Amino acid sequence: MRRAALPVTTELSFVTPNREPRSHLTSRPSVAALPSPAAQAENLIELGVHELAGIPAGELRGFAENAGERDGALLAVHPDRAPASALAPLLRYGGKPGFVVTDMPDVDRFTPCGVDVPDGPLYLVTGLDRGDHLANWSPEEALPALSAEGRTPLLVTEGIHWLLQQPSVLERNHCFMTIGSRLRKDNGAYDSRTPALWISNGTGRDGAERRNAPKVGWCWWRNRHTWLGFASAASRES
Repeated sequence: MRRAALPVTTELSFVTPNREPRSHLTSRPSVAALPSPAAQAENLIELGVHELAGIPAGELRGFAENAGERDGALLAVHPDRAPASALAPLLRYGGKPGFVVTDMPDVDRFTPCGVDVPDGPLYLVTGLDRGDHLANWSPEEALPALSAEGRTPLLVTEGIHWLLQQPSVLERNHCFMTIGSRLRKDNGAYDSRTPALWISNGTGRDGAERRNAPKVGWCWWRNRHTWLGFASAASRES
């Protein structure tokens, strides 16, 4: 398989956090074992993701078969074929469907930023890590730290794919950001919102009926949250 390069860059300046230095960062294992690529393919077919992406079921199964028994590898559909707005409603937490927050109608404009994504419609994401060790870091602080460790931040669609295959990854007080996706504004600057996946409290515009539902939302680039880590991977492979 062809391995995608891993450089992670940002055009925004990095401000060193004014606090005590953290211990050397290492990749944490996933909270549970992912199913095999073949099992993941069947799950995507059952959910209808292949139809959303315009990919024949046989092609999806064939890709998974060629991938073999790849421990810990996530089967992902390219965001151009299956955007976040189409995938989010397929999420489930406690029986409740996922949703995108109302003030993020442009979620599909958050595209890969500083990461190399394979060109094909299907690819593998390896070495997944929820990034709990970066909780209470801002995206601005976490991105250089991930880069220094040779890690690549997840896209918002990859984060959704991970939860579709492994719902137990999403836990209260242990949710995660997906800062591999950014929105570049018309003036060339990056939008200050950065995507994240967490569990709704059913307040505000979410609505009480969405309490405990999985949620695609956003946080500011320079804000910190004690309950949000930064999901990342070791590589992407076609």
